[in-house]
Amino acid sequence: MINLQPYQNPTYFVLLAVALLPLAIGLLYGKRFKVYEMIVSFAFLLLTFGGVKLNEGLALLGYVIFETLLVCGYHAYRKKQNSGYVFVLAVVLAIAPLLIFKLTPFVTGKPSILGFLGISYLTFKVVGTVMETRDGMIKELKWYHVLHFLLFFPTISSGPIDRYRRFRKDYEKVPSREKYLELLGKGVWNIFLGFFYKFILAYAFGTLILPVVSKYALGHGGISWWLVAYMYVYAMDLFFDFAGYSLFAVGISYIMGVETPVNFNKPFISKNIKEFWNRWHMSLSFWFRDYIYMRFVFFIMKNKLMKNRVHIASVGYLLLFLIMGFWHGLTWYYIVYGLYHACAIILCDAWLRFKKKHKDKLPHNKFTECLAIFVTFNVVCFSFLIFSGFLDTLFFAK
Repeated sequence: MINLQPYQNPTYFVLLAVALLPLAIGLLYGKRFKVYEMIVSFAFLLLTFGGVKLNEGLALLGYVIFETLLVCGYHAYRKKQNSGYVFVLAVVLAIAPLLIFKLTPFVTGKPSILGFLGISYLTFKVVGTVMETRDGMIKELKWYHVLHFLLFFPTISSGPIDRYRRFRKDYEKVPSREKYLELLGKGVWNIFLGFFYKFILAYAFGTLILPVVSKYALGHGGISWWLVAYMYVYAMDLFFDFAGYSLFAVGISYIMGVETPVNFNKPFISKNIKEFWNRWHMSLSFWFRDYIYMRFVFFIMKNKLMKNRVHIASVGYLLLFLIMGFWHGLTWYYIVYGLYHACAIILCDAWLRFKKKHKDKLPHNKFTECLAIFVTFNVVCFSFLIFSGFLDTLFFAK
């Protein structure tokens, strides 16, 4: 069985182009070939999880069956009743496979058999669907629609994280020829830009430059200019690699007539850390904002556990980014990365309040905007240095 990682092998793109051509022609003429698309999706999932990754394929199969039954079961329950305890149980069960996957290596020292490419993104989709069902936002839900939503192959490995209602509304409405031509143009542009990001810039920073600066930083030991160079190079590699994958996923989705939300919007021109999180990995940051932060704040205010809105927001940020840190992994640098961003946003909030109060006394011009971008960029790059785990290797590895 051939095994192809999504968006890494030229053969993958050739097969993808051939497979998508009939879909594109159909959409140009106002037809969505749903059965053919299902066959294409199954074929590419088989290419991704077949062969040496058969165990991952079986884990994916078991996972989607379990989560689909869970979502449909909770939806059927929600039509008649609305117990908070049942809702919490549904969310816990939805997260359970991801928790097992994350905790197993930490506890046993061996990888979990439940792991497969994209398990985190699928879990976010499931939890979001359960929460929107609880809120009464999802009125109708069919098991095969849930399966299609979860197994939409362009986004299964690298996101972006879509939402059930948006996806279904988009998919059921075949775009006009004019609209589809616009989508097709954007899709092709995203794919070419993804090639530039992933196979040129990410290759240059990650494959050619990063090993060199890493070697010299380790050779020098401690804090050095080589460590500073590593920080910037790693940040660029991380961005262009991940943004490249996201561009591929969005571009393929557009060609298939689905407007999957974008994931990055020029994050390195952000003027503060809050703006950065509105531009970086947007589908993830918005997911955490809507399903964790906002619900936490609402719960605190509804139950009057705290009165000061500033304190509520600060505690919410700490919870939010701690969860994000633990989600990345159970190592100190991921947790510190989360705390770092929580503290950065709390300080940013304080600065924005001060700035608003004293706006007539503080200068605002091109220089101050450039300075804000420069400071934010370096704050972010240092967080990526923490995230990389390189400091652990540099200072603590034996």
